[in-house]
Amino acid sequence: MCILAIHYKTVPDAPILVAHNREERFDRPTQPPKIQSGKPRSVCGIDRKAGGTWLGVNQHGLVVVAANRPKMNVPAEPRSRGLLCRELLGMTTAREAVQRAVTELISGGYAGASYVCVDAEFGAVVYGGNHVSTEELTPGLHILTNGDMDDHRDDRQEFIRRQLTLQKIESAVTFLAMASRAFARKPDSSGRRGVVLCNGDFGTVSSTLLSLPDKIQNAVFQYAHGSPCDTKYDDYSALLRQVLSTDKNKETQEAEEEEEDALVD
Repeated sequence: MCILAIHYKTVPDAPILVAHNREERFDRPTQPPKIQSGKPRSVCGIDRKAGGTWLGVNQHGLVVVAANRPKMNVPAEPRSRGLLCRELLGMTTAREAVQRAVTELISGGYAGASYVCVDAEFGAVVYGGNHVSTEELTPGLHILTNGDMDDHRDDRQEFIRRQLTLQKIESAVTFLAMASRAFARKPDSSGRRGVVLCNGDFGTVSSTLLSLPDKIQNAVFQYAHGSPCDTKYDDYSALLRQVLSTDKNKETQEAEEEEEDALVD
């Protein structure tokens, strides 16, 4: 499970803003975010049990997030949903990632899942429950748990929506500040008015805050390796900026090589 908020294409300095809490068994081994090998380059955490991920960003600015979703007919040995999330990070654009997710989920080889695939040009959620469908992201704030996006009957979604609309979000800094407080909120004594899950063997195991602005040097990746109500966010922004700079560095190298060739000729 998870709870995810995306502020999409409404903040001038950052078209993609993300806040996410991962919910899993507390004893499931997890590797914090790092730059993964392969092309395109990506930065994400790794589920050490199955080898997949729940959230990541690649060098093209593509963000992919996986969420559980109810499904009646689950195969006896379903393929890891996290592995598919990691494979979607191998796509160049969000449109390609959505198409790949639809194809995979239609195969019926997975337990119920939803995948959010978003870049600066396009975003959508692919629902892979009893039926496979897609819903495009429009500019604005979107919330997802284990059901439909922006389901106003979902108390947790509505709580987060209220918290993130207490004031107008006009910058990445404002969103990250508000999200860091809202996503660390414990339920009250009645078990309501909160976001963090901390009962029994299952609950909030990590939290991520992302800002993907137009300028790479301002990109932000903060990650709490534990419940954000008890664990501080560590700054992984340098890793994100390094990954996002891959294409820019390649273009610079190619330009220098072309200039050298021209001088030789």
